[in-house]
Order: sequence, then C-alpha cells, then structure tokens
Amino acid sequence: MTAIDILLPRPTLPIVEEQLDAAFTVHRSYKAEDPDAMLREVGNKIRGVAMAFGAVDAQLLAKIPNVEIVSSLGVGYDHINIPDCKAANVMVTHTPDVLSDEVADTAIGLMIMTIRELGQAEQWLRQGNWLAKGPYPLTQATLRGRTLGVFGLGRIGKEIAKRAEAFGMSIRYHGRNPQKDVAYPYDDSLEGLAEACDTLMVVAPGGAATEHAVNAKVLEKLGPDGIVLNIGRGSVIDETALIEALENGTIYGAGLDVFEQEPQVPEALLRLPRVTVLPHVGSASQATRNAMGQLVVDNLTSWFKSGRAVTPVPEMT
Repeated sequence: MTAIDILLPRPTLPIVEEQLDAAFTVHRSYKAEDPDAMLREVGNKIRGVAMAFGAVDAQLLAKIPNVEIVSSLGVGYDHINIPDCKAANVMVTHTPDVLSDEVADTAIGLMIMTIRELGQAEQWLRQGNWLAKGPYPLTQATLRGRTLGVFGLGRIGKEIAKRAEAFGMSIRYHGRNPQKDVAYPYDDSLEGLAEACDTLMVVAPGGAATEHAVNAKVLEKLGPDGIVLNIGRGSVIDETALIEALENGTIYGAGLDVFEQEPQVPEALLRLPRVTVLPHVGSASQATRNAMGQLVVDNLTSWFKSGRAVTPVPEMT
C-alpha cells in the first residue's frame, strides 16, 4: 500500500509514524514551511488522514478532495465536523475501548485527590509546613456516604461507576436516554442529577450539544457539599460559572483534567484552595497511548485493504 498517500498534519506517536511510513507514502504537513502550498501540490493524491488533534471540516476536505478516511487518535472527536465528512463521503474513525480503563482509573484518582485534598497535602509537606506548622488540616470532605452522579454513562462512564461502587458510593446517571441494561437510577435532566447527588462526574463528549451543559443552575443544584469532576471535555463546564460557584461556596470543590481553552487554565481556578487540576492526562500512559496509536494504524490499513474500518465513530455505523 506504499502507493497510497496519507496526510499527517501533526506529529504523533512513534508507533504510529513508524508503521505509517512502512505501509504508506506519508506527507507531513507540519514539517512544511507552507502547509497550504504543500496541500496545493499533493492534496489531490491524499486518500487518508492520520491525526491526533486539529480541525477537520469542509475547508480542509476541499484541499484533499479524494480523501476516503480520517483516522483520529482519541475517543472524543468533536474537533471533526461529522456532517462535513458525511457530505464528502469520508469515513471517520476514533480509538474507543482501549483507553476506557486508564481514563476511569484517572477519574477515580482525581476524585479521591479532590475530596481528600491530597495534592494540597503533598504541597504542604514539600513546602516544609508539616515541620514548621504541624499536620495538614483535617479535610472537611470525605468519600464516605457520597452519591456519584455520572453525566455520560458510556464506556468510560460505566468503568468509573464500577470502580466507584467498590468505594461504597451510590451511583446515578444522566444522558440522552435511559439505558435498558443499566440498573443505576436515571435522571432525565442534568439539573435533576445534580440535585440527587453530591459528586458530579462529567464524562460527556464535547460539541454544541453539551457546551456549558454544567452551568450555574446545575452547580447550584449540586449544593455546598458538592464536588464537580471533569475528565470529559473542558467545553462541557461553564468555567466562569464554576469559578463563581467555588468562590461563593455554592459548591465545595472541583477536580479538573480538562479545560475550555487548554493548555490555558484560568488563574482564578489555580488560586482556589479546594480545586485539584491535572494537565489532561486521563489516558496518558505509554501503554494506553500505544494501544490508541495502533488503532489509528489499524483503521487505515483495514480501510485500504477491505474497505471497512475497525472502529468507526457511531455516526458512521
């Protein structure tokens, strides 16, 4: 398949680049002095795109009119305009399942860190306060007796819920529809879920349908003992409303692995005492990223060998 031309708009994992180079003719636009000029030269030859991030829309597709497939790294794909791809008859794939356990583990770790203030306690020790000022203050929050509300009970959400059950937490959920094979109580609105729980785990995908879904009203329903956690997409939480809720004591604390304008994080969030932040590391272990990268390659090779994708996004099935 080395005669098949693939576009690589951004650098990616060695496991991906090495296999793409062996199987295809790879055009690295990120290395070009003028990427647009490069696409004017080779765009008609491009039949596949391998990528981690970056927008895919009608504007890009017009520059690569013969593209057949976009193989994306990650379970989320809100950076890809699916209607534009469908209109151009372009298959879109992602990398689900292989990262579910890793992200769920991170989510539980983030929850415990946030509720028990473990990051802040570590800094207390590192800054010499244990010796100078004594033990870290008792945390006012605990996992004991908490109810976890999962916003987005997909593959990752289910793994989070399963782990949370092991900590004795009660589980509820909200999504577009109740799931027949799920025994957890379902709330038909996000405000209803927030009112029924004290720990809100955001696992929902990004995009217009969920933008700022967690707003001031939802946070108010969560209440003064409430903890909000986000390992989904930063756009799902209204960060301005979140900061106000934390500053005013409307909710107790927050644990965030994703942000609206990452890697930029509002200074106001970083100053708040009961906020735990991570730099979008939900799936960021070498083993899991390698598995995700392998799926990127497998989707491309399967498509060009058989005309079938391994893991198409749901809109393509």
